[in-house]
Amino acid sequence: MCGIIGYCGHRPAVPLVVEGLRRLEYRGYDSAGVSFVQSGALHVLRAPGKLAGLEKKLEDENVFSATTGMGHTRWATHGAPVEKNAHPHRDHEGKLALIHNGIIENYQEIKAELCAEGCEFRSDTDSEVLVNLIAKGMKLHGGDVMQALSWALGRVEGAYAIVLMSMDHPGTLWATRVASPLVMGIGTGENFFGSDIPAFLPYTRDVVFLEDGELVRITSGSWEVFNTATLAPIAKEVQHINWDVQAAEKGGHKHFMIKEIFEQPKVIRDCLLGRIDGGGVRLAELDGVPVPERLHIVACGTSYHAGLWGMYLIEKLAGIPVQVEIASEFRYRDPILPKGGLVLAISQSGETMDTLAGIKLAKQRGLPVLGLCNVVGSSVSRESDHVLYTQAGPEISVASTKAMCSQLTALLLLALYWGGKKGTLPAADCARMVTDLAAMPDVLDDALPGLRREAQKLARHYAGATSFLYLGRGMNFPLALEGALKLKEISYIHAEGYASGEMKHGPIALIDPDFPTFAIALDDELFPKVKSNLVEVQARAGEIIGLTNEGLDLAVEHRWNVPRAAGPLSAFVTLPALQLFAYEMADYLGKDVDQPRNLAKSVTVE
Repeated sequence: MCGIIGYCGHRPAVPLVVEGLRRLEYRGYDSAGVSFVQSGALHVLRAPGKLAGLEKKLEDENVFSATTGMGHTRWATHGAPVEKNAHPHRDHEGKLALIHNGIIENYQEIKAELCAEGCEFRSDTDSEVLVNLIAKGMKLHGGDVMQALSWALGRVEGAYAIVLMSMDHPGTLWATRVASPLVMGIGTGENFFGSDIPAFLPYTRDVVFLEDGELVRITSGSWEVFNTATLAPIAKEVQHINWDVQAAEKGGHKHFMIKEIFEQPKVIRDCLLGRIDGGGVRLAELDGVPVPERLHIVACGTSYHAGLWGMYLIEKLAGIPVQVEIASEFRYRDPILPKGGLVLAISQSGETMDTLAGIKLAKQRGLPVLGLCNVVGSSVSRESDHVLYTQAGPEISVASTKAMCSQLTALLLLALYWGGKKGTLPAADCARMVTDLAAMPDVLDDALPGLRREAQKLARHYAGATSFLYLGRGMNFPLALEGALKLKEISYIHAEGYASGEMKHGPIALIDPDFPTFAIALDDELFPKVKSNLVEVQARAGEIIGLTNEGLDLAVEHRWNVPRAAGPLSAFVTLPALQLFAYEMADYLGKDVDQPRNLAKSVTVE
């Protein structure tokens, strides 16, 4: 997820673009860049790191005569976050510049083709491949930018939102999208592109929301929308929005946390891009890597809970013995790490100190490391022998939500991939699960509004609770741990997660009418066991929220029905329900949801 802004108008374009990038920096902060045509030349300035690096470069440049420009803040997906990989990217002849949000899945094949034709590349990105493919299209279509774009985009696979600038058309920008956000702002004598409305909100509140497969051409005084494939004109409606800048950054939501919970359908789609092929799983990152004889998962916090969930799945589907370690404990004991094993290090930020120490310990013992993280170029990605990126985009709220969803998706893919390699998972079972996983984003899109409404009701009822018990069995036990963690870290209500079968071994002593229980009781083989455990809670007069499925025989004080999903896929419905309950509880109690006390987004100290 990157920040994009484009401008055609009457104002100095570069200062306006940089101002827009500042409002979009939450979307990407690995590097930044701008491009503009001035004095007949196409200029591109880029800098690694946060936007301040680009602003420092611009201090020494005369950039005030250009009235058309575009800019980008990058969240790296291909290539390390260094200047050569920063956007905008030029074609090899320097006549076109392009900014891109998304992933071109087949860029390697196209790059090989262009290299064979003499094209030289200066970066490691898929985006530079795309701008050179467009340049090839212009040669094939007599310099017609629209025809070139239509031709080139007909050849690429993946997700993208792009803005294109041409040295030969200094007052025009072109843009298009597929599965990545892009919106157009309509002003007086000026028009805008943005990946989010905040990019141009100080200048106009009149917007056109663009759909997949639409191609747009803007100048200072005109805008036109076309079908990308046919170039047929499309009529669009201009809408007026009333958001302020802060609300717009959050997609109209009150907090980043709720925005990120609702982004989970997109997170699953993005994590699957290029990784499912028909009924199978394709993980190019693991080509040539042998299936491990055993797996050691090392992680902290939410990532640790994801690892526990993955343990159940990988052992069941791939038949690989799995040991899950809290990284801060793993690093200080003397673990036995036999040859033939693999360490899987999970970290959203890729900068978690304890996890990094675990990686170093594993490498000292001679075991290869697979990093599972979200940030390209992070310490975990650099220290690991192999990396599987979750592709969730920046997560702003301290309480992790969509990052765990992406980790579960990647872990499921790993289990399917290794199960197929070992022959422990029948091809038909794999195909069925892949099909169900690919459909899960649509299920979630439909379910999330209703889940939130139910969470709001329950939060108001239980807002006076001072403690909560979360229960689950099997693959739902790690989710119970995560539900308890979310509640305590943002609402400051004490909560504990337990395996339901452990109730009789101590925790049942706490049950009374003022100590509610949140139970995950879904339609699986362990439902009768969970139901029996809940009868024990009710015998002690404890109130129960039962997260369950329609039609199950479960009599509890507050029954919360969620959509059915087969096997491990139920986690993708359970997880947002748990997150929404914690969020609504914290919001109702007036807590600082996005920045809870005493916590930091990345734990980079011991």
